[in-house]
Amino acid sequence: MAKPPLIGITCDVGLTDSGRPRAQCALTYQQAVVRAGGVPLLLAPLPELAERYVATLDGLVLTGGDDIDPRPFGGQVHPAATLMHPQRQAFEFALLEAIDRRAGLPVLGICMGMQCMGVHRGGTLQQHLPDVLPTAQRHRGDFHHPVEPSGPAEHALRPGTVASSHHQALSAPGRLRCIALSDDGVIEAVEDPSRPFYLGVQWHPERTTTEHLGDDLFRRLVAACGR
Repeated sequence: MAKPPLIGITCDVGLTDSGRPRAQCALTYQQAVVRAGGVPLLLAPLPELAERYVATLDGLVLTGGDDIDPRPFGGQVHPAATLMHPQRQAFEFALLEAIDRRAGLPVLGICMGMQCMGVHRGGTLQQHLPDVLPTAQRHRGDFHHPVEPSGPAEHALRPGTVASSHHQALSAPGRLRCIALSDDGVIEAVEDPSRPFYLGVQWHPERTTTEHLGDDLFRRLVAACGR
């Protein structure tokens, strides 16, 4: 029997009670990878290890988290933003640079992970949806809302409902292709069609009960590792 693929999962940077930084990750991501037939490996958010991780892994999940600091990309911080730890941001973008140099590595970006994918490829952020979207609250607190395919018909996403929890979103996908929108116009999924599997989704598939928009995305990631 072939060995199950090793799937890296990015971790957040939190603080212990005494203020020391620690790596942390919700168990739901790891459980979803196991259900899909992969072996999860939590990645310490150390930018100097990004190249080594990418060279070693069979696939990668970029997890959700707090907000991107837009200042390195020429933006200003919105008053409603809760910025991710700077070490995590440095790691995420070092990882994305390394991923660009290994075109065959399957990647699934989730929520903030998708936003990082977009910004890395020249996309822009809407930093606070309530500023521009009357229905923004429908995207918070794991509210289930519909998504619809958008753009070319050859991609595999189908309509359904998803669990979302975010107040930022991509306003433009940059060099990625938008392949799904919410019913109120939020960019919900992006891809790089030049790669075997490079998919970002704004929702949380590890918490989505619609099978083809939930666990199936992890199964597709694991299946892509054997190509």
